[in-house]
Amino acid sequence: MPFELRSPGGLWLLGLIAPLVLLYVLRIRRQRLRVPSTWLWGAAQRDLLAKSPFKRLVVQVPLILQLLALILLALALGRPATRGGAITGDHVAIIIDTSASMSAKGPDGKTRIERAKKSAHDVIRSLGPGADAMIVDAGRNALIASPLDRYPRRLDAAVDSLRARDVEGDLGRALAIASDRLRQLPGEKRIVVLTDGALAHPESLASATLPIDVIRVGSAVDNVAMVRVDVRSGQDPATHHDQVQGFALIANYGTRKRSVFVTLRQRNVSEPLASRRLQLAPGERAPVVLTFEPAPGDAGTGLVMQLSPGDAVAVDDRAYARVPAGRKIPVVMAPENANPWFKRALLADPDVDLMGTSLAALPKADVPPDALVVVDGACPANAPGADLVILDPPAGRCRTSVVGRRIDKPAITSWSKSDPRLRFLTLDGVELLSARRVETDGPADSLVRAREGTVISDISMPGRSATLVSFDVGDSNWPLKASFVLFVRNIVELARSHRARGIIGPARTGQPMRVRVPPDVSRVSIEKPGGERMQVPARGGLVVVPEVAKAGFYFVSWKGARPGSVVVAANLTSDAESDTRPKKLVQGRAAVTVSSAAKVADARTDWSWLLALLALGFIVFDVWWLTRRARTRASLAQPPKPRLPDRPRAGRSAV
Repeated sequence: MPFELRSPGGLWLLGLIAPLVLLYVLRIRRQRLRVPSTWLWGAAQRDLLAKSPFKRLVVQVPLILQLLALILLALALGRPATRGGAITGDHVAIIIDTSASMSAKGPDGKTRIERAKKSAHDVIRSLGPGADAMIVDAGRNALIASPLDRYPRRLDAAVDSLRARDVEGDLGRALAIASDRLRQLPGEKRIVVLTDGALAHPESLASATLPIDVIRVGSAVDNVAMVRVDVRSGQDPATHHDQVQGFALIANYGTRKRSVFVTLRQRNVSEPLASRRLQLAPGERAPVVLTFEPAPGDAGTGLVMQLSPGDAVAVDDRAYARVPAGRKIPVVMAPENANPWFKRALLADPDVDLMGTSLAALPKADVPPDALVVVDGACPANAPGADLVILDPPAGRCRTSVVGRRIDKPAITSWSKSDPRLRFLTLDGVELLSARRVETDGPADSLVRAREGTVISDISMPGRSATLVSFDVGDSNWPLKASFVLFVRNIVELARSHRARGIIGPARTGQPMRVRVPPDVSRVSIEKPGGERMQVPARGGLVVVPEVAKAGFYFVSWKGARPGSVVVAANLTSDAESDTRPKKLVQGRAAVTVSSAAKVADARTDWSWLLALLALGFIVFDVWWLTRRARTRASLAQPPKPRLPDRPRAGRSAV
């Protein structure tokens, strides 16, 4: 049976053996006493006359007892243990599921991730002699918490550092990394997966090529979750006032009927804005809509939708959102008397708030950060606002495209059918007097093409949508067709959707978060939901946070010519993670063994307590031995009392 010392540093106590033996070989320094004769003290006199300070070691019972006690105490401090080698394999990859479902609490109050970490420690103790292991953190993205190592203490420390995150897990990535690391090593290889079985992708195991031991942790729990959430701005049909509408989809994954309250409130405000009670049968899904009228200045502030009472999984009992901006979108034209046809098409939308400024004053103008900016006859490098439209620019570089020579009477041949700016329209019959040929970075940037080249292109940059029209729309018959008004309306609607979100793409945990900032900003400060702060660089008006690991509000602020801040809400909203019931695993060619955490025996037997108990027994016996000899010497030093002679009793005569 393999034997190991879990704390070899405890053997330092063996260094006390030398001082102990030294005490037994040193001569005792004696006191001078006056005696009547030295005949009986001859041996002692010869010992005193010896020049060496040491004497011959005489093996005594106390010395043996003390040495045994010292050796046993040193071994006890070294924490000796025997291992049964329950996990076979020369190289083992231990994958621990850290997805959101692992934060579910059981009836005893312990989370599944705590049980998984306990089982991981048991697996480390069960490794065979000479085997090494690696720890893989299996969240949304697989991370190696510890490379291959034979030292159990470092592996245990890596396991203890893991935490369940508010993300949808992807076990396949972790298996791919573990298999890639182990495949190139000689010897027997094995993968151990610790999970609750509530996998977002149950087919992940099918692609594995190495033997897998799946250890399931946690017990069944009932869970009611908010799996979809959206907030829109609208209008009250009765009062015609602005209205904010919060949509949520509530699902019951439990085995019994649940009654829950859904409330909507502003961040840091306890009084709810709206509330509704739901009765959910097992397996039922129910939509809910909560509305309120926003106050001036509420746009961009945080909203919280909450389920109560809470249950085993806390992360899906809340959803976060922002109060969307109003329906009316600011549009700034430069110069103020820009293309009258484009201005007329913009004014056809009653929800457009049109403003104007000069080209020279545009960089310093008080342009709203979420405004749509329309520039005619120029291509400014750092235009303020959000989305951008460039009309009839001069020749030269304009963002991601190059405006070339002017061409006469170009004939439009094709246009993009998938771009949202050109949806629901046709350019058949549109004639141009002249246009400039545009060279794009790629074919996908070409929106409208003529025989001579591109005439309308996408010049968007990260964080900002921009459109380039290389001709004066007044020198064409396009404004006389319905497709022109539809084209302008599509641009406005696209800008309105970007303005409502304030970010590019969904803010979902486990995925990168993209935040739009002014183009001249080079660095932003981000405050996470837990209060931690981080500095992130910004490029081209875009900030990218690689991975959002926690649901909640993220506060992004920046300094510069136009300082500002924005609140970004991140949510889990995952059916796969909220459904905490174990799913059927899809197996492939590799052998997969499934067991529960209760059956993972701790193969290590710790003998520290037994050795410490034996050492204590030797110490007690040593004390008894020394005190017994002292009592014996004391009894021999005192002579026995003489026996008194028998005397006849009084009143009786001798016969």
